[in-house]
Amino acid sequence: MKRSTPTLNLVRLLLAATGALALTFSAAGQAQTALDDIMKNKEIKIGIPTDFPPYGFVGADLAPKGLDVDMANYIAGKLGVKIELVVVTSANRIPYLQTKKADLVISTLGKNPEREKVIDFTAAYSPFFQAVFGPKNIVVKGPADLVGKSVGVTRGAIEDMELTKIAPSGVDIKRFEDNNVTVSAFVSGQTTLLATGASVAGNMMARNPNLSAEYKFVLKDSPNFIGVAKGEDKLRLKVNEIIAVAKAAGDLDKMAQKWLGRPAGDLPN
Repeated sequence: MKRSTPTLNLVRLLLAATGALALTFSAAGQAQTALDDIMKNKEIKIGIPTDFPPYGFVGADLAPKGLDVDMANYIAGKLGVKIELVVVTSANRIPYLQTKKADLVISTLGKNPEREKVIDFTAAYSPFFQAVFGPKNIVVKGPADLVGKSVGVTRGAIEDMELTKIAPSGVDIKRFEDNNVTVSAFVSGQTTLLATGASVAGNMMARNPNLSAEYKFVLKDSPNFIGVAKGEDKLRLKVNEIIAVAKAAGDLDKMAQKWLGRPAGDLPN
């Protein structure tokens, strides 16, 4: 049996290191293709919600409308490409980025450490906050007052995660698959309280004044960010440029005013 010489071992180590480096550069190159592909194909796929008014919903003409839809069209317009709107839900919007079913996700996406492990985020583009809402005749001032009550929430949404963190033992958290079902459950009396975004609650209260629902307490202030696949820095930075220009021009304020009744204000980068 031949014995390895020090020189041979060194050559093997150098070859292994070179191969590992080549794989690293190859992976990095592959991770930076999204923007180039978008500009080459002259089309961008953007995930948007249709169950989350006024951010995303289906209008009377059966076309998607809302703040997130306007932002998606705005970005496509600034890039000078066609847009394919891809309908997503709270549960599948991150997997759609990971499997390249969408180049971007503009769907009331809050940023947190767990999500930052699997996707990247642009600068914020609109305001948002999550809260608990319920009838005026039920006193709820904080998490402790939730004990013995049922709270409806959309599975996988940021309010689901935040409520789960603070809910004491004895709270009945009822999870539903999309926002329409969550709101319907509250309206029909299947849950005592509702944990959702302020805009969704406002829309629900406007349509159902007989419920006498009101804001109870905030779960989280959570501006909306645009989701980008992990490692797609060229695309993320390009979208950040578009957001910065929109912010300076007052376009973000106009969109927020149109759909939320107030300007976007000072959003984090």
